[in-house]
Amino acid sequence: MNDETYMLQALAASRRMRGSTADNPSVGCVLVRDNNIIAIASTAFGGRPHAETQALGMAGEAARGATAYVTLEPCCHHGRTPPCTDALIRAGVARVVTALEDPDPRVSGGGHQALRAAGVKVSQGVLAEEAAWQVRGFLSRHSNKRSYVTLKLAVSSDGKIAAKAGEPTAITGETARNRVHLLRAQVDAVLVGLSTVLADDPDLTCRLPGMHDRSPVRVVSDSSLSTPLASRLVETAIDVPVWIMTTNAADPVARTALQARGVQIIECSATPEGKVNLADMLHKLADRGIAHVLAEGGAHMARALMEADLVDEAVLLQASRKIGPQGLDAMAGLPLDTIRATSRFKQFGESEELGTDWLAKYVRVR
Repeated sequence: MNDETYMLQALAASRRMRGSTADNPSVGCVLVRDNNIIAIASTAFGGRPHAETQALGMAGEAARGATAYVTLEPCCHHGRTPPCTDALIRAGVARVVTALEDPDPRVSGGGHQALRAAGVKVSQGVLAEEAAWQVRGFLSRHSNKRSYVTLKLAVSSDGKIAAKAGEPTAITGETARNRVHLLRAQVDAVLVGLSTVLADDPDLTCRLPGMHDRSPVRVVSDSSLSTPLASRLVETAIDVPVWIMTTNAADPVARTALQARGVQIIECSATPEGKVNLADMLHKLADRGIAHVLAEGGAHMARALMEADLVDEAVLLQASRKIGPQGLDAMAGLPLDTIRATSRFKQFGESEELGTDWLAKYVRVR
Protein backbone atom coordinates (compact mmCIF):
# COMPACT_ATOMS: atom_id res chain seq x y z
CA MET A 1 0.00 0.00 0.00
CA ASN A 2 1.12 3.60 -0.61
CA ASP A 3 1.36 6.63 1.68
CA GLU A 4 -2.12 7.88 0.79
CA THR A 5 -3.72 4.59 1.80
CA TYR A 6 -2.20 4.69 5.28
CA MET A 7 -2.95 8.39 5.67
CA LEU A 8 -6.61 7.64 4.93
CA GLN A 9 -6.52 5.30 7.94
CA ALA A 10 -5.04 8.07 10.07
CA LEU A 11 -7.70 10.51 8.88
CA ALA A 12 -10.44 8.01 9.76
CA ALA A 13 -9.01 7.73 13.29
CA SER A 14 -8.90 11.51 13.56
CA ARG A 15 -12.51 11.86 12.38
CA ARG A 16 -13.86 9.66 15.17
CA MET A 17 -12.77 12.14 17.86
CA ARG A 18 -13.79 15.40 16.20
CA GLY A 19 -15.39 17.76 18.70
CA SER A 20 -14.21 15.89 21.80
CA THR A 21 -10.57 16.90 22.14
CA ALA A 22 -11.06 20.25 23.93
CA ASP A 23 -8.56 22.91 22.82
CA ASN A 24 -6.41 20.41 20.92
CA PRO A 25 -7.15 19.32 17.34
CA SER A 26 -8.22 15.74 16.72
CA VAL A 27 -5.18 14.01 15.21
CA GLY A 28 -4.86 10.47 13.87
CA CYS A 29 -1.68 8.38 13.87
CA VAL A 30 -1.00 5.05 12.16
CA LEU A 31 2.22 3.10 12.67
CA VAL A 32 3.30 0.81 9.82
CA ARG A 33 6.13 -1.70 9.74
CA ASP A 34 6.91 -4.13 6.92
CA ASN A 35 3.67 -3.05 5.19
CA ASN A 36 1.59 -4.02 8.23
CA ILE A 37 -0.34 -1.63 10.47
CA ILE A 38 0.92 -2.19 14.01
CA ALA A 39 -0.99 0.61 15.80
CA ILE A 40 -3.78 3.11 15.18
CA ALA A 41 -4.63 5.91 17.62
CA SER A 42 -6.29 9.30 17.80
CA THR A 43 -6.11 12.22 20.21
CA ALA A 44 -7.81 11.14 23.44
CA PHE A 45 -11.04 12.54 24.85
CA GLY A 46 -10.23 15.95 26.34
CA GLY A 47 -7.17 16.37 24.14
CA ARG A 48 -4.59 14.21 25.93
CA PRO A 49 -2.70 11.91 25.46
CA HIS A 50 -1.84 12.79 21.88
CA ALA A 51 -2.30 10.32 19.05
CA GLU A 52 1.43 9.69 18.51
CA THR A 53 2.23 8.74 22.10
CA GLN A 54 -0.77 6.44 22.28
CA ALA A 55 0.18 4.67 19.05
CA LEU A 56 3.78 4.27 20.23
CA GLY A 57 2.55 2.82 23.50
CA MET A 58 0.45 0.26 21.63
CA ALA A 59 3.34 -0.75 19.36
CA GLY A 60 6.07 -0.94 21.99
CA GLU A 61 9.40 -2.17 20.59
CA ALA A 62 7.77 -2.87 17.22
CA ALA A 63 7.78 0.89 16.60
CA ARG A 64 11.54 0.82 16.01
CA GLY A 65 12.13 1.21 12.28
CA ALA A 66 8.42 1.84 11.59
CA THR A 67 6.78 4.65 9.60
CA ALA A 68 4.35 6.96 11.41
CA TYR A 69 1.49 8.50 9.43
CA VAL A 70 0.21 11.56 11.29
CA THR A 71 -2.55 13.93 10.14
CA LEU A 72 -0.86 16.99 11.71
CA GLU A 73 2.78 17.83 12.30
CA PRO A 74 3.90 16.35 15.66
CA CYS A 75 4.32 18.90 18.42
CA CYS A 76 7.84 19.91 19.46
CA HIS A 77 7.13 22.11 22.48
CA HIS A 78 6.75 21.36 26.18
CA GLY A 79 3.15 22.00 27.21
CA ARG A 80 0.98 19.90 29.49
CA THR A 81 2.61 16.87 27.82
CA PRO A 82 6.16 16.31 26.53
CA PRO A 83 6.82 16.83 22.80
CA CYS A 84 5.59 14.09 20.47
CA THR A 85 8.73 14.57 18.38
CA ASP A 86 10.83 13.41 21.34
CA ALA A 87 8.63 10.33 21.76
CA LEU A 88 8.91 9.42 18.06
CA ILE A 89 12.70 9.87 18.10
CA ARG A 90 13.12 7.84 21.31
CA ALA A 91 10.97 5.03 19.90
CA GLY A 92 13.28 4.75 16.88
CA VAL A 93 10.67 5.54 14.22
CA ALA A 94 12.49 5.64 10.88
CA ARG A 95 10.08 7.83 8.90
CA VAL A 96 7.25 10.25 9.62
CA VAL A 97 4.63 11.14 7.00
CA THR A 98 2.37 14.11 7.74
CA ALA A 99 -0.60 15.73 6.03
CA LEU A 100 -0.37 19.28 7.44
CA GLU A 101 2.11 21.61 9.02
CA ASP A 102 0.84 22.76 12.43
CA PRO A 103 0.00 26.51 12.29
CA ASP A 104 0.48 26.87 16.05
CA PRO A 105 3.47 29.25 16.35
CA ARG A 106 4.94 26.95 19.02
CA VAL A 107 5.31 24.29 16.30
CA SER A 108 4.94 25.75 12.77
CA GLY A 109 7.54 23.56 11.05
CA GLY A 110 9.63 23.03 14.17
CA GLY A 111 8.34 19.48 14.60
CA HIS A 112 9.43 18.48 11.12
CA GLN A 113 12.77 20.19 11.70
CA ALA A 114 13.40 18.37 14.98
CA LEU A 115 12.65 15.00 13.39
CA ARG A 116 14.97 15.63 10.44
CA ALA A 117 17.74 16.82 12.78
CA ALA A 118 17.50 13.47 14.60
CA GLY A 119 17.87 11.53 11.35
CA VAL A 120 14.18 10.69 10.87
CA LYS A 121 12.99 10.85 7.26
CA VAL A 122 10.04 13.23 6.86
CA SER A 123 7.47 13.45 4.05
CA GLN A 124 4.90 16.27 4.13
CA GLY A 125 1.63 17.18 2.45
CA VAL A 126 0.05 13.75 1.94
CA LEU A 127 -3.74 14.27 1.62
CA ALA A 128 -3.31 17.81 2.94
CA GLU A 129 -6.66 19.06 1.62
CA GLU A 130 -8.60 16.25 3.30
CA ALA A 131 -6.74 16.79 6.57
CA ALA A 132 -7.35 20.55 6.48
CA TRP A 133 -11.10 19.97 6.15
CA GLN A 134 -11.12 17.80 9.26
CA VAL A 135 -9.33 20.39 11.40
CA ARG A 136 -10.80 23.49 9.75
CA GLY A 137 -11.81 24.90 13.12
CA PHE A 138 -8.30 24.53 14.51
CA LEU A 139 -6.88 26.19 11.40
CA SER A 140 -9.37 29.07 11.74
CA ARG A 141 -8.35 29.63 15.36
CA HIS A 142 -4.79 30.24 14.25
CA SER A 143 -5.21 31.87 10.83
CA ASN A 144 -8.33 33.99 11.47
CA LYS A 145 -8.00 34.28 15.27
CA ARG A 146 -11.66 33.29 15.59
CA SER A 147 -13.82 30.20 15.77
CA TYR A 148 -14.96 28.59 12.51
CA VAL A 149 -18.74 28.98 12.08
CA THR A 150 -21.14 26.45 10.60
CA LEU A 151 -24.62 27.91 10.23
CA LYS A 152 -27.36 25.27 10.52
CA LEU A 153 -30.83 26.06 9.17
CA ALA A 154 -33.79 23.68 9.16
CA VAL A 155 -36.26 25.21 6.71
CA SER A 156 -39.61 24.43 5.15
CA SER A 157 -39.91 24.15 1.37
CA ASP A 158 -40.79 27.86 1.31
CA GLY A 159 -37.84 28.92 3.46
CA LYS A 160 -39.48 29.28 6.90
CA ILE A 161 -38.15 28.12 10.27
CA ALA A 162 -41.36 28.47 12.31
CA ALA A 163 -45.11 28.89 11.84
CA LYS A 164 -44.74 32.33 13.43
CA ALA A 165 -42.33 34.26 15.64
CA GLY A 166 -42.03 32.78 19.14
CA GLU A 167 -43.77 29.53 18.23
CA PRO A 168 -41.56 26.39 18.23
CA THR A 169 -42.25 24.40 15.08
CA ALA A 170 -40.98 20.94 14.13
CA ILE A 171 -39.76 21.50 10.58
CA THR A 172 -37.84 18.32 9.76
CA GLY A 173 -38.30 14.64 10.58
CA GLU A 174 -36.48 12.36 13.00
CA THR A 175 -33.68 11.37 10.61
CA ALA A 176 -32.74 15.00 9.99
CA ARG A 177 -32.99 15.82 13.70
CA ASN A 178 -30.64 12.95 14.50
CA ARG A 179 -28.17 14.38 12.01
CA VAL A 180 -28.25 17.68 13.91
CA HIS A 181 -27.40 15.82 17.12
CA LEU A 182 -24.45 14.23 15.31
CA LEU A 183 -23.34 17.68 14.13
CA ARG A 184 -23.40 18.85 17.75
CA ALA A 185 -21.16 15.95 18.74
CA GLN A 186 -18.59 17.01 16.14
CA VAL A 187 -18.16 20.66 17.17
CA ASP A 188 -16.82 22.47 20.22
CA ALA A 189 -19.80 24.76 20.82
CA VAL A 190 -23.37 25.33 19.71
CA LEU A 191 -24.56 28.94 19.50
CA VAL A 192 -28.01 30.49 19.78
CA GLY A 193 -29.37 33.95 20.43
CA LEU A 194 -31.53 34.98 23.37
CA SER A 195 -34.68 34.91 21.23
CA THR A 196 -34.23 31.18 20.61
CA VAL A 197 -33.80 30.53 24.33
CA LEU A 198 -36.99 32.45 25.11
CA ALA A 199 -39.04 30.89 22.28
CA ASP A 200 -37.83 27.27 22.36
CA ASP A 201 -36.22 26.70 25.78
CA PRO A 202 -33.77 24.31 24.08
CA ASP A 203 -31.39 21.77 25.63
CA LEU A 204 -28.80 21.99 22.83
CA THR A 205 -27.20 18.72 23.92
CA CYS A 206 -26.34 15.66 21.86
CA ARG A 207 -29.11 13.18 22.56
CA LEU A 208 -27.98 10.29 20.39
CA PRO A 209 -27.81 7.05 22.42
CA GLY A 210 -24.53 6.77 24.30
CA MET A 211 -23.26 10.17 23.12
CA HIS A 212 -24.46 12.59 25.79
CA ASP A 213 -20.84 13.07 26.89
CA ARG A 214 -20.13 14.43 23.40
CA SER A 215 -22.41 17.44 23.98
CA PRO A 216 -20.66 20.72 23.10
CA VAL A 217 -20.37 23.88 25.16
CA ARG A 218 -23.69 25.73 24.85
CA VAL A 219 -23.24 29.41 24.01
CA VAL A 220 -25.90 32.12 24.19
CA SER A 221 -25.51 35.63 22.80
CA ASP A 222 -27.42 37.70 25.36
CA SER A 223 -26.48 41.36 25.71
CA SER A 224 -28.97 41.98 28.53
CA LEU A 225 -28.45 38.76 30.52
CA SER A 226 -32.16 37.99 30.20
CA THR A 227 -31.70 34.21 29.96
CA PRO A 228 -34.24 32.84 32.48
CA LEU A 229 -32.92 31.06 35.56
CA ALA A 230 -35.64 28.45 34.99
CA SER A 231 -34.50 27.71 31.43
CA ARG A 232 -33.25 24.24 30.59
CA LEU A 233 -29.85 25.65 29.76
CA VAL A 234 -29.36 27.23 33.16
CA GLU A 235 -30.86 24.29 35.04
CA THR A 236 -28.36 21.91 33.41
CA ALA A 237 -25.31 24.21 33.38
CA ILE A 238 -23.56 22.15 36.06
CA ASP A 239 -23.74 19.05 33.83
CA VAL A 240 -23.03 20.58 30.39
CA PRO A 241 -21.26 23.96 30.23
CA VAL A 242 -23.24 27.10 29.38
CA TRP A 243 -21.42 30.27 28.39
CA ILE A 244 -23.35 33.51 28.00
CA MET A 245 -21.70 36.15 25.85
CA THR A 246 -22.76 39.61 26.96
CA THR A 247 -21.60 43.22 27.23
CA ASN A 248 -20.37 45.31 30.14
CA ALA A 249 -23.78 47.02 30.26
CA ALA A 250 -25.50 43.81 31.38
CA ASP A 251 -27.42 43.68 34.67
CA PRO A 252 -24.95 42.84 37.51
CA VAL A 253 -27.73 41.22 39.59
CA ALA A 254 -28.59 38.85 36.74
CA ARG A 255 -24.88 38.15 36.27
CA THR A 256 -24.49 37.07 39.90
CA ALA A 257 -27.61 34.89 39.79
CA LEU A 258 -26.53 33.12 36.60
CA GLN A 259 -23.00 32.56 37.86
CA ALA A 260 -24.41 31.04 41.04
CA ARG A 261 -26.07 28.40 38.82
CA GLY A 262 -22.78 27.51 37.14
CA VAL A 263 -23.14 29.67 34.02
CA GLN A 264 -19.95 31.29 32.75
CA ILE A 265 -20.37 34.95 31.79
CA ILE A 266 -18.01 36.31 29.13
CA GLU A 267 -17.94 40.02 28.24
CA CYS A 268 -17.62 41.11 24.62
CA SER A 269 -17.56 44.50 23.00
CA ALA A 270 -20.92 45.93 21.98
CA THR A 271 -22.28 47.12 18.66
CA PRO A 272 -23.59 50.70 18.39
CA GLU A 273 -27.05 49.22 19.06
CA GLY A 274 -25.84 47.64 22.31
CA LYS A 275 -25.82 44.07 21.00
CA VAL A 276 -22.97 41.60 21.40
CA ASN A 277 -20.33 42.18 18.74
CA LEU A 278 -20.30 38.79 17.00
CA ALA A 279 -16.78 39.11 15.60
CA ASP A 280 -15.41 39.86 19.07
CA MET A 281 -17.49 37.00 20.48
CA LEU A 282 -15.85 34.56 18.06
CA HIS A 283 -12.41 35.91 18.99
CA LYS A 284 -13.20 35.42 22.67
CA LEU A 285 -14.41 31.86 22.03
CA ALA A 286 -11.26 31.03 20.06
CA ASP A 287 -9.12 32.35 22.91
CA ARG A 288 -10.88 29.86 25.17
CA GLY A 289 -10.16 26.89 22.92
CA ILE A 290 -13.41 26.84 20.92
CA ALA A 291 -12.37 26.02 17.36
CA HIS A 292 -15.68 25.12 15.68
CA VAL A 293 -19.09 26.65 16.43
CA LEU A 294 -22.44 25.36 15.19
CA ALA A 295 -24.84 28.31 14.99
CA GLU A 296 -28.37 26.95 15.37
CA GLY A 297 -30.65 29.88 15.99
CA GLY A 298 -32.50 31.95 15.43
CA ALA A 299 -33.37 33.94 12.35
CA HIS A 300 -31.82 37.21 13.55
CA MET A 301 -28.62 35.45 14.62
CA ALA A 302 -28.38 33.81 11.19
CA ARG A 303 -28.84 37.14 9.45
CA ALA A 304 -26.38 38.93 11.72
CA LEU A 305 -23.68 36.30 11.13
CA MET A 306 -24.25 36.43 7.38
CA GLU A 307 -24.18 40.22 7.23
CA ALA A 308 -20.99 40.31 9.32
CA ASP A 309 -19.41 37.83 6.86
CA LEU A 310 -18.73 35.36 9.68
CA VAL A 311 -20.30 32.22 8.20
CA ASP A 312 -17.70 29.74 6.92
CA GLU A 313 -20.08 26.90 6.14
CA ALA A 314 -23.85 26.44 5.95
CA VAL A 315 -25.84 23.26 6.45
CA LEU A 316 -29.38 23.54 5.06
CA LEU A 317 -31.91 20.91 6.08
CA GLN A 318 -34.91 21.36 3.83
CA ALA A 319 -38.25 19.76 4.56
CA SER A 320 -40.93 18.92 2.01
CA ARG A 321 -43.66 20.66 4.02
CA LYS A 322 -44.74 24.23 3.31
CA ILE A 323 -45.62 26.73 6.04
CA GLY A 324 -46.93 29.72 4.12
CA PRO A 325 -46.39 33.48 4.07
CA GLN A 326 -47.25 33.89 7.75
CA GLY A 327 -44.19 31.83 8.71
CA LEU A 328 -40.93 33.17 10.09
CA ASP A 329 -38.23 33.68 7.46
CA ALA A 330 -35.12 31.57 8.02
CA MET A 331 -32.78 34.57 8.01
CA ALA A 332 -35.10 37.40 9.06
CA GLY A 333 -35.77 38.61 5.54
CA LEU A 334 -32.37 37.79 4.05
CA PRO A 335 -33.00 35.38 1.14
CA LEU A 336 -31.73 31.81 1.37
CA ASP A 337 -30.26 32.35 -2.07
CA THR A 338 -27.66 34.51 -0.30
CA ILE A 339 -26.19 31.09 0.49
CA ARG A 340 -27.47 28.90 -2.33
CA ALA A 341 -27.07 31.07 -5.39
CA THR A 342 -24.20 33.50 -4.96
CA SER A 343 -20.48 33.41 -5.66
CA ARG A 344 -19.86 33.72 -1.92
CA PHE A 345 -20.60 30.03 -1.24
CA LYS A 346 -20.32 26.84 -3.23
CA GLN A 347 -22.09 23.54 -2.61
CA PHE A 348 -19.89 20.94 -0.95
CA GLY A 349 -20.65 17.43 -2.19
CA GLU A 350 -24.03 16.12 -3.25
CA SER A 351 -27.36 16.81 -1.56
CA GLU A 352 -28.29 14.01 0.82
CA GLU A 353 -31.72 12.49 1.37
CA LEU A 354 -32.68 12.17 5.06
CA GLY A 355 -36.07 10.48 5.17
CA THR A 356 -38.48 13.02 3.70
CA ASP A 357 -35.96 15.84 4.07
CA TRP A 358 -32.82 16.92 2.23
CA LEU A 359 -29.44 18.11 3.49
CA ALA A 360 -27.18 20.38 1.44
CA LYS A 361 -23.85 21.78 2.60
CA TYR A 362 -22.26 24.99 1.36
CA VAL A 363 -18.77 26.28 2.06
CA ARG A 364 -17.43 29.78 1.79
CA VAL A 365 -15.34 30.54 -1.29
CA ARG A 366 -11.96 31.83 -0.14
